Amino acid sequence: MKITEILTPEMVIPQLRGGTKADVLSELAQGLCKGHPEVAYDRLLGVLNERERLGSTAIGDGIAIPHGKLRGINQILGIFGRSVEGVDFDSLDGNPTYLFFLLVAPEDSASLHLKALARVSRLFKDGAFRQRLLEAPDAAELYRLVKEEDSKY
Repeated sequence: MKITEILTPEMVIPQLRGGTKADVLSELAQGLCKGHPEVAYDRLLGVLNERERLGSTAIGDGIAIPHGKLRGINQILGIFGRSVEGVDFDSLDGNPTYLFFLLVAPEDSASLHLKALARVSRLFKDGAFRQRLLEAPDAAELYRLVKEEDSKY
């Protein structure tokens, strides 16, 4: 599975405006729903918030991978967003979160969902790659960097 099978250039937000966890989740959900009208915003946000109640999806090193499963979709969907200022997302390391990759999978897709999570996690492990993402000037460059890094695996 490649990230570019999940993420399209239109699903990149170069500067998230939200300053809180709730704001960022809402902004990412709105962006995903705008590009995928078959996804209901209220349902998606509910699934994401429910997952966050189980424990933060901010895994440290400035990365969060909010995710969930949703009935009514037939493929894994994703959106990537960046906050240059950083957001308190209840990260495991206690530091601000800058890079957000939201994943939503079909309700009955356990193995695909896990593969996508693992792929995104592996992609963001490299500190130099994360730094390049933080320095990218726009959405096009962010997408190009993700595509380039994804092609290495």
